[in-house]
Amino acid sequence: MDFRSVFSFAQRGSYGNLGHPPATGVPETSGEEGRPATAFARPFLARPMAAAGDPAVCASPDVEAHALLRPSSSSSSDDEECAFEPAEKIIVSIATDPDADDEDIFASTGRAPPFSWRKLWLFTGPGFLMSIAFLDPGNLEGDLQAGATAGDTLLWLLLWATAMGLLVQLLAARLGVATGKNLAELCRDEYPDWVRRALWLMAEVSMVSADIQEVIGSAIAIKILSRGFLPIWAGVVITALDCFIFLSLENYGVRKLEALFAVLIAIMAWSFAWMFIEAKPSGKDLIIGILVPKLSSRTLRQAVGIVGCVITPHNVFLHSALVQSRKIDQNKEYQVREALRYYSIESTLALVVPFMINLFVTTIFAKGFYGTEVAGTIGLENAGQYLQEKFGGDYFPILSIWGVGLLAAGTSSTITGTYAGQFIMDGFLNWRLKKWMRAIITRSFAIVPTIAVALYFNTTESALDVLNEWLNVLQSVQIPFSLIPLITLVSKEEVMGVFKIGLTTQIVTWTVASLPIVINGYLLLDFFSSEIRGPISGSLLCVAVLAYAAFLLYLILRCTELSNHVFRPVNKNSFT
Repeated sequence: MDFRSVFSFAQRGSYGNLGHPPATGVPETSGEEGRPATAFARPFLARPMAAAGDPAVCASPDVEAHALLRPSSSSSSDDEECAFEPAEKIIVSIATDPDADDEDIFASTGRAPPFSWRKLWLFTGPGFLMSIAFLDPGNLEGDLQAGATAGDTLLWLLLWATAMGLLVQLLAARLGVATGKNLAELCRDEYPDWVRRALWLMAEVSMVSADIQEVIGSAIAIKILSRGFLPIWAGVVITALDCFIFLSLENYGVRKLEALFAVLIAIMAWSFAWMFIEAKPSGKDLIIGILVPKLSSRTLRQAVGIVGCVITPHNVFLHSALVQSRKIDQNKEYQVREALRYYSIESTLALVVPFMINLFVTTIFAKGFYGTEVAGTIGLENAGQYLQEKFGGDYFPILSIWGVGLLAAGTSSTITGTYAGQFIMDGFLNWRLKKWMRAIITRSFAIVPTIAVALYFNTTESALDVLNEWLNVLQSVQIPFSLIPLITLVSKEEVMGVFKIGLTTQIVTWTVASLPIVINGYLLLDFFSSEIRGPISGSLLCVAVLAYAAFLLYLILRCTELSNHVFRPVNKNSFT
């Protein structure tokens, strides 16, 4: 089920003298019966988001009340099936919510109502779907290689890298809640067509490259559990089919699908916790590894891999859309603040589980293989066999437990990858397709190349390692194309209103975002310098690097100048 599609309904009712089509990207009603909602028309926003040069903007006071409405290239037609209608959104109101008198107080002050555990439970869900990206097979492979090569010395970096990923995801959630649009939709509104299409292409490449790793990870797990009877390519086909089966649960409500992910995460936690107990690691080494930073030239590559795996570009688009699955009145500041508070708590709690699982995997391989001759040869495909030879298992074969955990990781990440693909395609291209057609298209984007890749590389383990290196390169290249638009948009008052991040947060965010960008830049230069030979190839690489850097600079500068050309300042007092 595509949660984002609910916000593609065209506004119905009176729009004053705006002179442009109704805006898409917001719920049809504001939550108060009989009152039409307007896109971003919240009294606590400082500036409008009307199109530049619209002569109707100054036509009348009524128009000013709708100044934040944005024109859309197209609106949903009545015969199109919406994946997530307003009536299907999860209602997060409870009996102890403010009554009419208290609501006026909260509305005037903008404060959120008192904390409620029950309401936190109602908001729980999107963060756990987001956390799957921290547990995909690519991350697990990075964990096992870091443990086998560096031991417990990089656990502190795993902790801080997870915290860095949390900050990025909180910004994505903030953007989605405060604007009612996901990152892809806002990029479509904020950038010219050629930039929008370039960003869409980059996002699709990132999603497909990540999905290939996830699907192949699931296929490896199926091969392990079938004891080699099913080859990699057969596992890829099975993974594609079971993804559609699991996605059919969305027809029974979003909470059912969130419950499925909770089960898959629980399976992963049980599997890797069992292996952790079987490995019997040193508690002292574990605590020292988490608290004491250590880094050497020998472990630099593994450290870079840990940080690089934290930011998954398509996951940023995903989280900015998933947070819109709860019914929130966008016209009430206190409700938006309340949603941001609960989503912040939920996302933080959700990432504790992936951190623990990643810690388990790193520690298991550190205990079993650090300092051994095979430490540098362990990969995702042969890891289970090495574990079986090293630890065996008293009650259950540890190879099978590894296969179950890997299958849960691959299956869950392919489902969230399908969701991300829907949001990315719909958001950037403004497609309005039936949900089953969207699922087929987005799944085909990954499954077709994955089957081809599996057949081509299913010869030796070294071939799969080469494939994994190139896929990591593709994903590393895409990281800035989600981070830079996210940070620039969440820093803009014209987009976020009073919910834009402050100067201190901007500095911290840009610093945090620059780390994976610089680190992955180092990895890319190191990779290409070893792969490219000759003056012609070197010259082409230099040209590509310059074009890449110029495009990134454009993305940064574009949003800082956009308000001078597109947005018209409006006195905040006019929205009282």
